[in-house]
Amino acid sequence: MVDATSSTTSTATPTPTVSGADIVKTIGTGSGVDTTALVAGLVQAQFALKNQQLKAKEDALTAQISAVATVQSNITDFASALDALVKGGSLASSPTSSNSAVLSATALSGAKLANLSATVEVTQIATAQSATTKTSFASRSTVVGTGTLTFTLGTATVDANSGTMTAFTAGTAQAINVTIDSTNNTLDGIAKAINAAKTGVTATVVTDVDGTARLSLKGATGTASAFTVSGDSPELQQLNVGPGQGAATSIGSAAGNAKLKLDGVAVERASNTVSDLIDGVKLQLNSASIGNPVTLGGSTPTAALSAAVNNFVATFNETQSTLKTNLDPINGPLKNDVAAATLSRSLRNLTTTPLVASSGTGAPTTLADIGVATARDGSLSVNAAQLAAALAKYPDAVEAMFAASTSTNPTSNGLNAAFASISKAATSSLYGLAASKATYTKAKTTVTDAEAKAADDATTMKTRLTQQFAAMDSKVAAYKSTQTFLTAQIAAWNKTS
Repeated sequence: MVDATSSTTSTATPTPTVSGADIVKTIGTGSGVDTTALVAGLVQAQFALKNQQLKAKEDALTAQISAVATVQSNITDFASALDALVKGGSLASSPTSSNSAVLSATALSGAKLANLSATVEVTQIATAQSATTKTSFASRSTVVGTGTLTFTLGTATVDANSGTMTAFTAGTAQAINVTIDSTNNTLDGIAKAINAAKTGVTATVVTDVDGTARLSLKGATGTASAFTVSGDSPELQQLNVGPGQGAATSIGSAAGNAKLKLDGVAVERASNTVSDLIDGVKLQLNSASIGNPVTLGGSTPTAALSAAVNNFVATFNETQSTLKTNLDPINGPLKNDVAAATLSRSLRNLTTTPLVASSGTGAPTTLADIGVATARDGSLSVNAAQLAAALAKYPDAVEAMFAASTSTNPTSNGLNAAFASISKAATSSLYGLAASKATYTKAKTTVTDAEAKAADDATTMKTRLTQQFAAMDSKVAAYKSTQTFLTAQIAAWNKTS
């Protein structure tokens, strides 16, 4: 008979160390509860609302940053395109010449040429003195000699028949010495040394068909740009230019001024390019035409100005439409953005902003005056008849609206300057769209940090709950083991009773 009081003694087995992943795999095996799903559900319930709120904030800020970038890009692109158009010259009046073979004319920056009317008679074009050595050298690499060449600028008298200089008067400019040594004593080396010294004379080596070479010298145009050359050695004296140097060089042409008559008044200029005779006009004298004056006039680009107004309105409306969408009071991402609202007001006021000074003659000063109207929704439209009338009656005023600032008039207004001012204010990093973008970006960083912290907190909570349920499950498993043992023991007792 078995002693009912006897018991079985067992030796305890050490509990092995398990990882978090092992715990997740094994919890629930003791209690029968899916504690992995339970933990995930508890964590999700704890952070769901917070994550949802943070995600909504992040999405809103992302939309705001994107909207700011879009509007800012539209404004700056618009400003750049307008600036390029205005400075391209196609919207400015241009001078016309009745005979471009005699003289051509181009407009200087900032010129007002719509009423240009003048006659110019070219009696003589400006010429430059040229001189070529009579001595021919075997080749351009022939050694000439060493020493110093002295260049002097001034006025000269030249006998056109003999090609000799008969008189010379030095000017106020200091003579320039050019050193010729063993490194540059060839004909080619001497030419390069003269050009490098910037003497006011250009040197080239002219090679004949038989290979022989001569040194050719040419000065600038104008009577005062005649020159002499004096060598201090017998070898370099072969290159001399000046009175009594006829045996050394031949004068091909003498230095002379351009002579012309502006509306009958005789004037002279040292160059064939004349920019100081008619305000806003650069003349290029091409040939003499004695007794046949050339008529100059001005041509206003009426068609180009009309097209510019219409293109401006079309581009403006695209920009304003984008801004309006982003400022929508219900769904617009920038509905509460002060900088965007200020920009919208500035654009609305553009048509009534004075772009040119009033002349007191009824000439237009604003876009509204030339037929550009603003609708209730902020879009613009063009009254074609009013624009055509303004261009016909006041072409200078309309042209001035599209004039660019110049070095002589850096503070001029005009549409370009007005829009550039709006663009600068809109994109300012202090109070414009750039400031808004910085604010939204900073706020998004804060939200991103909060999302990262929430994720870390969720991980911490999951780890803690997993460990707690693992401990509970272990105890339940121990209780079940004890229960199984006791049940088996009781059953054994009942068999032996």
